[in-house]
This record gives sequence, structure tokens and C-alpha cells, in this order.
Amino acid sequence: MDLVQPSQENAGQMVKDELAEKCQKLFQAFLEEYQTVDGEVKYARDAEELIRPERNTLLVSFTDLEGFNQELATTIQEEFYRVYPFLCRAVRNFARDHGNVPVNKEFYLAIQDLPTRHKIRELSSLRIGSLVRISAQVVRTHPVHPELVSGTFLCLDCQGLCPDVPQQFKYAPPTVCRNPVCNNRARFHLDTHRSKFIDFQKVRVQETQAELPRGSIPRSLEVILRAEAVETAQAGDRCDITGSLIVVPDVSQLSTAGVRAETSSRVGGRQGYENEGLRGLKALGVRELSYRLAFLACHVAPTNPRFGGKELRDEDQTAESIKSQMSVQEWEKVFEMSQDKNLYHNLCTSLFPTIHGNDEVKRGILLMLFGGVPKTTMEGTSLRGDVNVCIVGDPSTAKSQFLKHVEEFSPRAVYTSGKASSAAGLTAAVVRDEESHEFVIEAGALMLADNGVCCIDEFDKMETRDQVAIHEAMEQQTISITKAGVKATLNARTSILAAANPVSGRYDRSKSLKQNVNMSAPIMSRFDLFFILVDDCNEVTDYAIARRIVDLHSRIENSVDRLYSLDEIRRYLLFARQFKPKISTESEEFIVEQYKRLRQRDCSGGVAKSAWRITVRQLESMIRLSEGMARMHCCDEVQPKHVKEAFRLLNKSIIRVETPDINLEQDQDMEEDEEGENGVDVPNEVNGQVNGQVNGTNGHSDGVNGHADDGSKPSLRLTFPEYRRISNLLVLHLRKAEEAEEEEELKKEAVINWYLKEIESEIDSEEELVNKKSLIEKVLHRLVHYDHILIELTPGELKGSETETPEDVVLVVNPNYTLED
Repeated sequence: MDLVQPSQENAGQMVKDELAEKCQKLFQAFLEEYQTVDGEVKYARDAEELIRPERNTLLVSFTDLEGFNQELATTIQEEFYRVYPFLCRAVRNFARDHGNVPVNKEFYLAIQDLPTRHKIRELSSLRIGSLVRISAQVVRTHPVHPELVSGTFLCLDCQGLCPDVPQQFKYAPPTVCRNPVCNNRARFHLDTHRSKFIDFQKVRVQETQAELPRGSIPRSLEVILRAEAVETAQAGDRCDITGSLIVVPDVSQLSTAGVRAETSSRVGGRQGYENEGLRGLKALGVRELSYRLAFLACHVAPTNPRFGGKELRDEDQTAESIKSQMSVQEWEKVFEMSQDKNLYHNLCTSLFPTIHGNDEVKRGILLMLFGGVPKTTMEGTSLRGDVNVCIVGDPSTAKSQFLKHVEEFSPRAVYTSGKASSAAGLTAAVVRDEESHEFVIEAGALMLADNGVCCIDEFDKMETRDQVAIHEAMEQQTISITKAGVKATLNARTSILAAANPVSGRYDRSKSLKQNVNMSAPIMSRFDLFFILVDDCNEVTDYAIARRIVDLHSRIENSVDRLYSLDEIRRYLLFARQFKPKISTESEEFIVEQYKRLRQRDCSGGVAKSAWRITVRQLESMIRLSEGMARMHCCDEVQPKHVKEAFRLLNKSIIRVETPDINLEQDQDMEEDEEGENGVDVPNEVNGQVNGQVNGTNGHSDGVNGHADDGSKPSLRLTFPEYRRISNLLVLHLRKAEEAEEEEELKKEAVINWYLKEIESEIDSEEELVNKKSLIEKVLHRLVHYDHILIELTPGELKGSETETPEDVVLVVNPNYTLED
């Protein structure tokens, strides 16, 4: 009896935690005494802010704590979960000293600037209860709920109140009524008006790709956010989360119907089962042993707010706020970069130092990173500012290297492979939460890359239904979901950088871009820039590339030559993106003119066969690229020189479909066959660009090898640039002769003689002269009958009459033909 007596005496008393109370006093002293360099009490102004009804959390720097009292800082770090309620009381006392706050208002503490950062994989039971900082990427956010932290219960037997019953992660009524006469242990009613609730949100975070060990699945962790910390993290953000690791009962396991303990008895038991025994924890009925780790956060911050976290492309930022975040040296470097005359080239080489050549692709990706200016019309329609780029090319042309470089450089870039991604994995999935059984949205690649870049490799290997899933994201920049009772429209304001291989493994020059790539027309039209990389044998480039790769392998450090570091480029990018350039009147007219030129070419059948159809989307692409150029040079106005570069890039991406060599004899054979079969001439079309007419789709080019030469005479072949050079030379000569009204010079024979005279220095023998004459005749034949650049006229007689002689034929340039570079 003597042993029991003391416990009965102390039954109504609370056990005092001396360490925690000491911490409370020291922490309150810290808040009241810690001063800034100017001599002001540092946290006094923050405490005054807590008077406002929406504020309840005081943010304290751990560095200040260490500077004030090292022992206090160590205790808080090691015993954080134990002393946290006492620290919150110190905050409450401090707030009451500095303002009139309501008596029943609760206050909370958030700690930032913890020196060490841990990975999710390093969290073990040793760290339970201590203060840690983890870095991770948010993949799923739950809605905000009110959580009961302190309940006031009404006893249904004696109507007495049991105030301030603490609750922690589960509903816990009082064990027994506070009234000594009443022995009620079960019948209680929660008085919601007198109880205290707090905002509560559950967030799931996952290891970032960079921290993931090879061959491992990313670990995830449930993070509990309370008070002002709720809604501070969105899916896709990379955050630093400060808080404490705690252990909670695994509710999902508790809710499953466990097998009750069954002891085997010999009485009534079947033969042979007497000694079977018990199997597993569920059979024992001890389901309470099932616990799991969770993270109770007190503070959430972006991983690198200056030029890395969610704030990189935040609309709320201004140039002034960015300048204030930089040191003097950093700001001077940004200013120096903005004055660089050769900035365009230097940024390209600094971003991709290990990739040789492919300058156009580098420029396109650089403008994609700067991006255009997103706009909203009067009716509320949003116009995207992000640029989408697609790289199509042979194997080993560094396509994936471009994607990897962008993923490493851009803070909100997601790298994914087309074949391995489903439609839900690319956009968003609706999943049921295992605890609350509510449907929540889990972010896919495009949502995670919101305000960043989504790099999709093997784009052509994607299933058609998965490609369709990103239609909306590429143009409207939203993802609409209607499934499982969830109807939502989510933001996906991302640039897409895609890499694709040609259908047959290598790019077939005799076919058009559309025939080479396994993509639908709607997807192709949504890309602003298409780059085609062909793996050609060229002695000079092959030597340069081999030299580059060997250098890289032998001297890794010295071979990478960067004028600007990646951090400097990030800072510059962050600053330049604050500019919202307007299009000047001069530039407006220039853009319209260039679009008209592209469109005219398209209607004539030139470009349509070589690339894809020119639509209004290409006009918008030109505007976006012009704005990107203006942003890069930190200009407030889009000037014609910016439009010119944008048009050049767009033109390169459209026309840069490699054209095959031209087999002139094959053309003549086909012409004779066609005329023999049809008996009609090919209609005379307006041709804007030679490129499309010699493309493989029209059936007259090198790609169709049906007409093999019999070997009796050498095949007359010309490379496309050579053919274009000769045609341009002839067109210029004929136009001059037309202007001078020299009719004799326009005769076919005179044109041939003029050309031979022009190249007489290249002719060494009579045989060569005959060959050159044959060649120019066939070029003229092609220019008249296929490309319709020249028109044959006979003076005084109708074309096709019996009396005409070859000498009488006059050549004139088609009046609708515009000479191209």
C-alpha cells in the first residue's frame, strides 16, 4: 500500500518538464534582448505584425539563436518536438507584451536558416523529435482542413465541461470526466465553439532526381503543414522544409479489417492442426504496432529563391526586387552582360560548351529560355509566351545532350522519355488518398514543370493517345481533368523541348519532314521551331567533332570553355525575364510583311512540301521569338533587328529540310513519260521557293530511283545549292535583258552561249564544253517544265505549233517569281 500511496497523491498534478521550461525562459529572453546592428530589438516589429488576425507565426533565424546562446540552440535542435509547445508559449508572451492580442489566440514558431540539410533517404528513427531541414520536390498537395488541436468536451452524464483536452493526430476524448463524483468514461460531446482549430494540410514530397541513387525508386514522405505554412508549396516546387520527424499510427493499416487473434485449441480442433500456432502480426491482433514516419513542418521555403526555386519565373517579381536580392558584384556582372555586344553568341557557347556546332539549335533553345511575353486579351483569353522547340535528327547528333543540359540548367525543368510516359504521367492523375479516401490530383511531368521547361525525349515513340494528351498543354497551357468526380483545369505554363528520331532511323532527304517524323499535323503546328540534324560525312566537321570529344575525355576540366558561369546566366535570365517588351509600329509592319512572304510561298506549294503548313501559329511564333530576342538584350521595345533574327530562325527551321541532289536526266525521262500518257502540259503555277519543287514528295527528285540509267551515258547530277546558284544566275541575267529590252539576249540559244562564256575559265576540253552545254540545257528544261520559274515564248506563233524552231524560243522570268537567297 505504501508503494501506491504517492501516485494517488500526485494523481491530479501535471509532471513538470524542467528542461522545457528553462528553454522557454531562455527563448523569451532571446526574443526580448536580441538586437540588430542598429541597436533595435530584431523581432519586436515582427511581434507587432502578429496582432493582425491572419498572422499567427513568428519566423526566427536559427543563426541568431546560435549567436545568442549556443546551448539553447543545441537543445532546441535536439529536443525540438519536446520543447516546441513551450517555445510557442514564449512567442505568445512576447506578442502580448508588444500589442493587444486576443486572450485565446494561439501563436506558433517557425525556424529558418538551419545550417545542415538532409535528404529524405537519410531520415531514420534516430532523428525522430529533433529539428531537421530536408530538401525535396512536392508531388501532391491535399486540400486544407481544420484540425482540432485542443478540444472542450461536455460530459453527457453530469453536463460538466472538460476544457483544453490536447489532441494529436487523432480524435482523443477525455479518459474520465473531471468531475470527481461522475465516473463517465465514454459519453462525451465535443463543443466545437469552445474548441481550438488550426489550418492543416498534408503534402507529399519526393526525392529530387539529382539526389536519387542509380536504380532506386524515389522515396516519398508525408509532410504536415499547419497555420501559416499551409498553401506555401505547390506541386512541382522544390522546397526546403524545416521541422521535426514524428511517428504516427498507420491509419490505413488500422482501417483494414485485421484477423483477430485465434488460439488453436485441442478441444474441437481438427486432427493435425494442434501445433500450428499464430502467424504474423495481424493474426496476433496487435495492429497498433504499425507506425510510419511523417514530417511535421514549421517552415517551408523555396530551395533557392534568388534564381532557383519557385520564384524564378514568378509574375509578382519586379526588376527592383531582383536587384535587391543580388550583391553588388553580382549586379555589376549582370549589367556587364547586358552591355556585351556579342551576348547572343557568348550565351550559346557558355550554355552548351561540350556540344560542337549546331549553332541554330543553340540559339533556338536560348530564345526558348528567355521566352515571349504572355498576354491576356480583353475577353480573358490567354496568349502563351512560352516557345516550344522540336529537334529531329539522326542518332548521335547530340539531341539528348541538349535536353540534359537544359534540365541541369533550368531550376524547374523535368526530363522524361516519351515511350516510358503515359498520358496521366505527362499531365496529371487522379488518385485516392489511402487515409482520407478522398480523390486528390497527383502532378505529372507538365504540371511539375509549370513555369519551367519540360524536356521530352523519344517524342516520336509516344503512343498516339499520349500525344493527344499534351495538345491542350502546348497551346492553351492548361490541363483539363474530368474523372472520378474531379473536374479541374490545372496550369501547365511550360515550354516543351522535344527530341525525336526519324521514322526509318535516318533522315531521308528525298521525303518531306512530315513523312520523316511520326507526328500528327496538330502536334507539329504547335511547335514554334523545328530543327533537323543530319549526320553527314564531312571531313572538316568530323575532324572538329572528334577533336572536341577526345579533348573532353582527356582533359575534362580544361576543355570546357565558358565565358559566363551557369549561375551568372541564371541571374541574367532572371533579370531579363522581367522585361515586357512592346512591339513598335515599325516592327509590326515588318512582321506582317514577313508573314505574307511565308504564306505566299506556302500557297504556291513550295514550303508546304518541304516542312509543314504555314499558319497563324507561325506568325505568333515569330512574335514570341522577337520578344525573346528583345528580352535577351534587355530592351523595352521589339525592334526590326529582333524580328529579323526571329524570322531568320523560323525560316531556317522551316526551310532547313535537307534537299536531295537533282538528277536532271531522270527529270527529262519522266517528263517524256508524263506527256506521252497525259498529252497535256503541267499547269503553270506561281512558285515562291525552289526548295519545295525539288523535294522528294513531287516524285521528280533523286529519292525515286525507278528510272535507273542504263550505263550508256553518265548521269547528270547537281547538288541542290549548285542548282539554285545556276538558276539565280540565269534569272538575274534574263531580268537585266528584259529591262534593257534586248530581245536577242532572251533567246534560248543566246542564254546558253552567255552562260558558257561566263564559266569559260572552268572549261578545259571540248568534251567538257559539250557536257556543260548539255547540263545547262537540262537545267533550263527543268526551270521551265518543273519549277515554272522561266516561261518559254515563241515570237508570232502559238506555243506547240509545227513551225517553231528551237532558235526562235524566247525565255522570260515568271513575273510572280521572287528571287530567294
